[in-house]
Amino acid sequence: MSDGGIGAVIFDWGGTLTPWHEVDLVEQWRVYARGLTPDGPAAQALADRILRSESAAWARAREQHTSARVDDILLDAGLTPEQLADAAARAAYEKFWEPHTYTNPQVQALWEGLHDRGIRVGVLSNTIWTRDYHRAIFERDGVLSLVDADVYSSEIAWAKPHPGAFRAAADAVGVAPERCVYVGDRLFEDVHGPHQVGMRAVWVPHSTLPANQVVQTDDEPDGVARELLDVQRLVDAWSA
Repeated sequence: MSDGGIGAVIFDWGGTLTPWHEVDLVEQWRVYARGLTPDGPAAQALADRILRSESAAWARAREQHTSARVDDILLDAGLTPEQLADAAARAAYEKFWEPHTYTNPQVQALWEGLHDRGIRVGVLSNTIWTRDYHRAIFERDGVLSLVDADVYSSEIAWAKPHPGAFRAAADAVGVAPERCVYVGDRLFEDVHGPHQVGMRAVWVPHSTLPANQVVQTDDEPDGVARELLDVQRLVDAWSA
């Protein structure tokens, strides 16, 4: 760390700022497809195509560290631009996800505590969703005003653990990477990734990841947060 101490703590979103949930990934796209067609077999076939496209996009993120967007996934699955604009289908998809997006109740106190110490708060998430969608979630849960800067892989070229994603987040909060701490629930993306640019990394072991989403790494976290408020304790210890 530099003599300036810790200037920012940057957080992963899913499984970190939100509690980990098991999600039926097939059903998410069945819900969406039924919004486009009432025909059961046609909706199932469409859902299967979208899931294949989404799975391929996430595989590229893990292997090539490239980003993806939900609209690109849908177009790759054969949907037309007119279908992408269908508000009912998109609303059904977002309603399916709503129970899985609520912010951990400890976030507000943690972020307020960091601000009280003069530490900036950032968010860096691997996501196919838009900035507006994520910011609406934070606003719904009353914490948007506590976010100093946020970066989503859907709006940049890279996905974690690419160093470019972490540099983009550090630039957004206006703090050098070596003065940032990154907090996340995945060892490869959220510990190995920030270590590449000189950030400290805190692992939040909340999530039971599917085997096909786990990438092995020898990197070890600088700290472990069994609950989110532990992040404040770690930051205080490092600052002292």
